[in-house]
Amino acid sequence: MTARWQRTIAGLAALALLAAILLPLSSDGPENRLPANSALLTLTFSAALLFLCAGWMTSPAAIGLGLAGVLLGCGEALLLLGKPGIAGQAGPAFWALVIGTWLAAGLCVTRLAAIKPTRPAARRALDLLVPLLFGAFVLYLWEVAVRGFGVPAVLMPAPSAIMARLAGSLPVLGEDFIQTFVRGVLTGYAIGCSAGLIVAILAHRFAFLGRGLLPLGNFISALPIVGIAPIMVMWFGFDWPSKAAVVAVITFFPMLVNALAGLSAAGAIERDLMRSYGSTYRQTLTRLYLPAAMPFIFNAMKINSTLALIGAIVAEFFGTPTRGMGFRISIEVARMSLDMVWAEITLAALAGMAFYGVVALVERATTFWHPSYRT
Repeated sequence: MTARWQRTIAGLAALALLAAILLPLSSDGPENRLPANSALLTLTFSAALLFLCAGWMTSPAAIGLGLAGVLLGCGEALLLLGKPGIAGQAGPAFWALVIGTWLAAGLCVTRLAAIKPTRPAARRALDLLVPLLFGAFVLYLWEVAVRGFGVPAVLMPAPSAIMARLAGSLPVLGEDFIQTFVRGVLTGYAIGCSAGLIVAILAHRFAFLGRGLLPLGNFISALPIVGIAPIMVMWFGFDWPSKAAVVAVITFFPMLVNALAGLSAAGAIERDLMRSYGSTYRQTLTRLYLPAAMPFIFNAMKINSTLALIGAIVAEFFGTPTRGMGFRISIEVARMSLDMVWAEITLAALAGMAFYGVVALVERATTFWHPSYRT
């Protein structure tokens, strides 16, 4: 972004805040304005001044000043939503304040993402900071949009309501997490991935198995979860074993295909070298084929980490004891308790993200020698 564009965006952000001083804060009457409250007026002027400094200064400290102005703007908007007559009836001044803060936040995050640190630690910290700031501001926009427009909670609850419900329902969420993730997902994931890897090794060793099993595996992978889940419930009962069976079925084929492709990825020169040493198939498998297949295997494990959670939650819609993420979502939707539904969705998203992150960390520690990590 050029310096001219930075100054233009910062100027527009400051202008939006100054316009908020002249406009009414709520739609029910023009008498509710910012100048009536000296503290809010000071916050508005301070944020506008910080936005201008962030746009005109070129040093990295300007980003910090801009972020300080964004914090003031966000805090002022949230304070206004707590005042009577603003939530659900927000006027032009409130939305001008939100738009000005949004422009300044976009400018700061863009300049922050353009920084290229030389030290690895600083680069990793920056890689973490930019998405965190971006995600936090998206949650802020969600909060002010829902409360400012007065969206009913049965349609879209505010993030603050979801967090309050999340904090107040920890025992219930903990039981659902253990039932769905620890028992259903992890067990089915381990069974499905292990079975897929073993069958891939057998199919690689015996060509006729590869020709016979791959079409069958393709057929199984095409089966819809909503068709498999009721059958597994009839076979294994209503408790977690039926969910683990569904997860095992949907994670089997991705591991089979990726592992088989990885086992075949070893080069002809390496295979000839192992043959010249008189290596047995077992020695070649452990010292050549499996190391070459590790990136493919971890790729399948990362794909399955998200598939497993989706499969377990969907399977719980077809029969489960009175606990579990899928069971809770279906029950609370019927009760129109959308904040609890979003709390379960948040828990599932955090669990899935953490699971994927753990697999990615293990991959990085195991396949650090791979050329893709040496660049």
